[in-house]
Amino acid sequence: MSDNPLLRYGQLPAFAAIRAEQILPALNQQLAENRSLIAALVADDAPAAWDNLALPLEEAGDKLDQLWAPVSHLHGVRNSDALRAAYDAALPLLTDYATELGQNRGLYERYQALADSAGFAALDGPRQQAIRHALRDFKLSGVALEGEARARYGAIQQRLAELGNRFSNNVLDATQGWTLHIEDAAQLAGLPDSALTLYREAAASRGLTGWFITLDVPAYLPAMQYAEDRALRETLYRAYTTRASDQGPCAGRWDNSALITEILALRHELAQLLGFANYAELSMAPKMAESAAQVLDFLHELAARSRPVAAQDYAELQAFARDELGLPALAAWDIPYASEKLRLSRYALSQEQLRPYFPAERVIEGLFGIVWKLFGVQFRRAEAETWHPDVRYYEVLREGEVIASFYFDLYAREHKRGGAWMADCRTRRRRADGALQLPVAFLTCNFTPPTADAPSLLTHDEVTTLFHEFGHGLHHMLTRIDCAAVAGINGVAWDAVELPSQFLENWCWEKEAIALISGHYQTGKPLPAALLDKMLAAKNFQSGMQMQRQLEFALFDLQLHAGYDPASPRPVQAVLDDVRAEVAVYPQPDFNRFQHSFSHIFAGGYAAGYYSYKWAEVLSADAFARFEEDGVFNADTGEQFRTAILEQGGSRDAMDLFMAFRGREPRVDALLRHSGITQQEVSA
Repeated sequence: MSDNPLLRYGQLPAFAAIRAEQILPALNQQLAENRSLIAALVADDAPAAWDNLALPLEEAGDKLDQLWAPVSHLHGVRNSDALRAAYDAALPLLTDYATELGQNRGLYERYQALADSAGFAALDGPRQQAIRHALRDFKLSGVALEGEARARYGAIQQRLAELGNRFSNNVLDATQGWTLHIEDAAQLAGLPDSALTLYREAAASRGLTGWFITLDVPAYLPAMQYAEDRALRETLYRAYTTRASDQGPCAGRWDNSALITEILALRHELAQLLGFANYAELSMAPKMAESAAQVLDFLHELAARSRPVAAQDYAELQAFARDELGLPALAAWDIPYASEKLRLSRYALSQEQLRPYFPAERVIEGLFGIVWKLFGVQFRRAEAETWHPDVRYYEVLREGEVIASFYFDLYAREHKRGGAWMADCRTRRRRADGALQLPVAFLTCNFTPPTADAPSLLTHDEVTTLFHEFGHGLHHMLTRIDCAAVAGINGVAWDAVELPSQFLENWCWEKEAIALISGHYQTGKPLPAALLDKMLAAKNFQSGMQMQRQLEFALFDLQLHAGYDPASPRPVQAVLDDVRAEVAVYPQPDFNRFQHSFSHIFAGGYAAGYYSYKWAEVLSADAFARFEEDGVFNADTGEQFRTAILEQGGSRDAMDLFMAFRGREPRVDALLRHSGITQQEVSA
């Protein structure tokens, strides 16, 4: 067992050495060690103190995290049958352990004794916060439950972990399970060379002639935006929007319908076991928001303000499609295509025109330069074992000292989950031996990979995605907190965790910053002033429609969980239809099953919390407004944001940190202004 790479504590993961059959032995050994330690901590007669309770428990938790982080990551970026089987077998073990830990009354009582002791006041703020969070989490884990209720809680958690994993696997399998092989070039009229090259290389890699289209976003989106063949767009749209459902070309094959129904029922039961009216109220307990009702009011207000703008956006699109494209009735699969044509007509600009000016290498170099100007940290390539040749490893330096590191995995490929995300590989903490453990992050995207003829060229939308994820990474890596429970993104209220990510996106729209991240991939020439002006003018193109789409997701999620009635559960589709009736400005086809691939809420951490994106966007827009006042590269303001927000992690309440930076509570005005939704437009 000593040769097991998953048990090499304190080292970076040895990805090349990790094999599926090593996962369960390593996990069982670490769980046994942790359980033995917990028993000893509970039996200890000495007065509870940080060093004899919280610190050793943190140490044990960190060892488990270091074992599981590479396993969980590989499951997302290099999925295989063997790894999936081992991962599936490990989840129940982890869930059982987490339930045991959260319901360990002896441990809870020791923590309460520490909180009540004179020694508590002597602890620094982050450690006090960690203890407060631990006590809260014990209660939310059912530490007070007895008998059947206690056993039922554990059974529900076990089943929810299994269902969430199956949901995610179904989405991945459904995404990869449908493809389209095309041999008639006429079907691909209108598509840009970058997409055609991607399709051609995908076909060649499979020993095929012609072109090969998958449902991965870098392949799917260009077809929807540029393909003149309406039938092709409809075919792709049907396949994409019915993934993992009872509809579409793969109907029933990876169907998440029953999983969704069971997940909602179990979440509601879990909430009621803990004394909450519904799962939405349970979800709010550790968040900034005070209640589901407060969040619903917030979302409804945003919807009311932005819906007239969205309706105007759609009316303009309908008129353009009718008069210029010969489409008297817009279908859902026409909207991306017609929108791109309208953008081109109005601004003489398309995302494809921008690609040559945003080669990935230049964007990364510019991103690093922007972060240096704002926060005084630098980046350098370093050597580390990775899971794929495309993956890079970087160190983060402040004043010449390494303070963190991260892995960069930018390109889409087979057996890799779609989307973009940041995850922690290591958390900053002061170890029991006094050594400082530095944070390490996984930064993952799914951009179009380099081809034989060109480097990876990003759309401006993809540039924004990169900045978003890097903002999460900075939050994790720039922390100065030494207590793992509240360092980096740990302990941050879920509806505030998007603040740094959305905040950093703003520099994608600033002329000074764009000059740093752009340059033609062949000539190095800067983005022409005319093109830049068009891009900035088009920033809020269809911003009303985009706002309504996000509000639709958030309201659907919250109403699904807040309005759940176990005696007579409403069909999920009916809930979604009602939300769309309130906020959507164009109809969706009956076969659309968006909810069946809504992994954020059914397989991720956003259940009854998807509103967090808009909630945090209020914070991020208002924070950026201070840079607009002081100068977008004002080093003093950047230092204050770093010290007030990025360095603090979850060591203080999110509202306190925001007010420390902004000097007041957040206001919604900046969000509406940045989105092009002003009071004048709304009242018009």
